[in-house]
Amino acid sequence: MSHSAQSRSVVFVSTYPPEQCGIATFTRDLANAVELHGWMPLVLAIDRGEVDYTDQRVLGRIHRDRVEDYERAAQLLNRLQPTAVSLQHEFGLFAGEMGEAVLRFVRALRVPLFVTLHTVEPQPRDIMKRILRELVTRAQGVMVMSHTAVRLLKQVYHLPTHHVQMVPHGAPDVPFTSTEVAKHRLGLQGRKVVSTFGLISRGKGIEDVIVALKEVAPHHPQVLYLVLGQTHPNVRAYEGESYRESLQQMVEQLELRNHVRFVNSYLTQEMLLRYLAATDIYITPYPNPGQISSGTLTYAVACGCAVVSTPYLYAQELLADGRGVLVPFRNPQAIAQALNRLLGEEAYREGLRRKAYQYGRHLTWSSVGAQFSLWLSRATLSHCTSVMHYGGRYLSPAFAPGADALQVISPSEPITDAV
Repeated sequence: MSHSAQSRSVVFVSTYPPEQCGIATFTRDLANAVELHGWMPLVLAIDRGEVDYTDQRVLGRIHRDRVEDYERAAQLLNRLQPTAVSLQHEFGLFAGEMGEAVLRFVRALRVPLFVTLHTVEPQPRDIMKRILRELVTRAQGVMVMSHTAVRLLKQVYHLPTHHVQMVPHGAPDVPFTSTEVAKHRLGLQGRKVVSTFGLISRGKGIEDVIVALKEVAPHHPQVLYLVLGQTHPNVRAYEGESYRESLQQMVEQLELRNHVRFVNSYLTQEMLLRYLAATDIYITPYPNPGQISSGTLTYAVACGCAVVSTPYLYAQELLADGRGVLVPFRNPQAIAQALNRLLGEEAYREGLRRKAYQYGRHLTWSSVGAQFSLWLSRATLSHCTSVMHYGGRYLSPAFAPGADALQVISPSEPITDAV
C-alpha cells in the first residue's frame, strides 16, 4: 500500500491562531511547512469556546474544559481516518490536573498518533510522569525538540525511545543583514538594542535584566532594552497587569526610563521579525533550569542575533560551541558583564551573530517541515505495512477528505455539538 501526496492527511490537535499562544503559532507554521511536502494539514483546535477561526483547515474544536469533548473528538477522527494525528502536548493545554484529560483522547483514538512534547520536565511530579509515560507508549511516534529531551525520556521517565525523533523548533527564514537598516525603520537609529520577546509573565527573569542595566547604562548610554509582547492572557485574567506594572516601577526607581521600553502588544510575525532584525543582543534570562524548548530563543538564533541566556537545558544545547553567551541564573551582575562586553566589542558581537545565523539555517521552517514530513512519512508507511501483514487496531492509514468530509463539523461548533 502506498500513499500519494493527495491521500496523506495529518490532523493537528492543538491551540491554533487567532489564539494567542506560542504553541498555536508553532502549529500554524508547522502545518504550513508540511503542506509544502505533500501533506494535507487539518486542525482540531483546543480553546475555551471564545475563538472564531477563519482558517479553513480548522475542522472543529475541543472545548478545553469539557472533558467529554476529548473522547468525542477521538471518535470523530476514528470516522475520518486521517493518515496521522499530531497531538501537540504541553501540560497546561488540557483540562484536569496537569492536563490529564488528554488521556481520554488518546485512549479512544484508533488512528496513528504522533505526539510532539513541548515540555519534558527533568524533575516531574508523579502525575506528570504518569501522563507522559502513557502518551509516549501509546504513540506511534514522538517528536521532541532537543537531544536533551530524548535523554530525559530514557533516564528520568524510563521510557523506550526507539520511536522518538528529534526535530528542531522551526523559525522563519530571513536574510542576514545589518541591524542599522531595521533600526531606522523602527525609529531606533543611534541606539544599541537589547530585546526580549514573548507573552509576559512572572518567571521570565525580566527584572534581572532591568537591574543589570543599572550597571550597563553608564558605560553604554545608547543602550535600549525592549520588552516585546503583551501579558499572557491567562496571567492577565488571574492578576491583571500587576507584573508588568512592577517592572515599570522598577524602571522608574532605578532611573532607567530612557533605557527600557515596553511594547505592550501581541506582535504580528512581520513586526516581530522587524524588531529582531534591529536587535544587537537578544536575551532570555529565564530562571527555570529545566526548560526544554523555547520558540523565542530559536527565532533569535535563526535571525542571527547575538544571544545572552541563562543556562536552561534548551539554551545549553542551542548555544553550544560558542553560538551564544551563557550567564548564571538570577545573576544581574553576570548579565551586566556579558552585555558590557558584547556592546563594547563589535567584532565579538558580530562573530556571535554570524555563528548563530549559520547554525540557524537548519532551524528554518522549510528545513523543519522537510524533517518532520520525512519522519511522518516513514513512520506511517511502516505502520501501514504492519497493519497489512499482521492486522491491527486501525481501520485505514489514509484519508483523503472531500467536501462532504469537511462538513462533518463546522469550525464554529464545539465537538460536543457536532458528534
